[in-house]
Amino acid sequence: MSKTAPPTSPSGEQELSRYSLLDALRGRRSRRFGLGMHIDNGPFAFKSRHAPLPLTEAEEAALAFAACGVTGYALADLSFGIGQGGSMLAGLLGRTVASPDAINTVSVVITNDQATYLLKRPQDFSPAEIPQLIDLVQQGDLVELYRRSRIKLADKRAAPPVQPSYNFNINRWSLYAPGGSYFVPLNEMTGIYINAVLEAFDKEMALFIRDERANFQPAGIGRFARSKGGHLEDGFSSGRQGTILAIEMSLAEAAAIEQGMVLQNIGLMAQALGLGGFPNFARHESGWFEALDFRLARKPASQYLGANPFISKILGILGQDTPVAYPLGLERNGTVLLKPFCPPYYPTMTDAVHAFVTLKFGPQGIFRGGAANSAWSDPARAASQIPAPSPAALAATVAYCEYIYKKYGRFPAYSAPFRTVLGFQATHVDVEFYDQFYKPEALTERQRQHMSQWHG
Repeated sequence: MSKTAPPTSPSGEQELSRYSLLDALRGRRSRRFGLGMHIDNGPFAFKSRHAPLPLTEAEEAALAFAACGVTGYALADLSFGIGQGGSMLAGLLGRTVASPDAINTVSVVITNDQATYLLKRPQDFSPAEIPQLIDLVQQGDLVELYRRSRIKLADKRAAPPVQPSYNFNINRWSLYAPGGSYFVPLNEMTGIYINAVLEAFDKEMALFIRDERANFQPAGIGRFARSKGGHLEDGFSSGRQGTILAIEMSLAEAAAIEQGMVLQNIGLMAQALGLGGFPNFARHESGWFEALDFRLARKPASQYLGANPFISKILGILGQDTPVAYPLGLERNGTVLLKPFCPPYYPTMTDAVHAFVTLKFGPQGIFRGGAANSAWSDPARAASQIPAPSPAALAATVAYCEYIYKKYGRFPAYSAPFRTVLGFQATHVDVEFYDQFYKPEALTERQRQHMSQWHG
């Protein structure tokens, strides 16, 4: 059993404010062995003689802020002329990690022995809340910022199993240990996808996308081809050819990098706090989403993987076409907390694309009335000169997205609307383990002095 989290000493927060980034970078390591843990065999067999010790709210709040805390207004210092690409930006709020096009694809879930929380993204706050959050950051009140940013999902620790198929054996001994706080970033993939395609189908970029699983035929956009009188460059000599797989892989990589920034920030903050912790594998199609009670859909494996009808039929006959579960959205008590830009949250992909454009260019969109919440000194003047997507780009985007959804039964074509990659577990370090097996420099003074600085 874990102890109750001890009170936080004010000296800990004072020390944190004085700790340098250079020291955090130098001292950052994966330190996996925490209070209450044990390794049963091998060269480092050891059983902690201490009970697990949960992180305090202040410690967890500092890690949450490092992961994805709102910090202020994004500068959005781009060229917004027609064809210059500035309007590809999709947000005007900054947080502790960068995000492709300021879409903030990453949500972060925190789970501990007592509860599981979802941290809001910048777009999940009302405009009236933002100045208050920024004030809390400036005051250094990370605990209150944490309280206002989190939504409780459960009164318990939520986590997927640790056996093979869900995780690797290397992590099994330590994952979800009592006393630890686990952080898992979740990527929402549809907003970044629609935003990228709107730009790709603009007249200046004029990318032409083909479906590699349909003999490289146009992916629903044939009528927009230059050879048919449209504006997209379908000639192979143009160098503006792409495939569905190439597009989706590049977007998945961009979103995964955003997750990586979250984990790096948590690691640096853990070092600054004097905690232990380590990033670890969390990639499973449905594991975390089932644990968090997401709304799920299921498809036969052959359909989910895009197999041809013949293979699907053979697998069905053999009884091997098992269903694959995948996440659609997160809801609690009738409230939608996380939703993608696709059915079932919109009737069609046409509606989803238009809803996304409205968020940017509708009356209260970020480049219209919403620009009042920005770093610009004259937001009305700036917003009035930022062009919305052209009708041609919008029409091609709708056609492409409708093609993906109708042909593959989901959007994106190769993955679920939400995905995980890595997580981070933070714990109180068991100094005795490292003193027994490691050279003294394995721990910095931050770990050795943590209990006295943070818990008196």
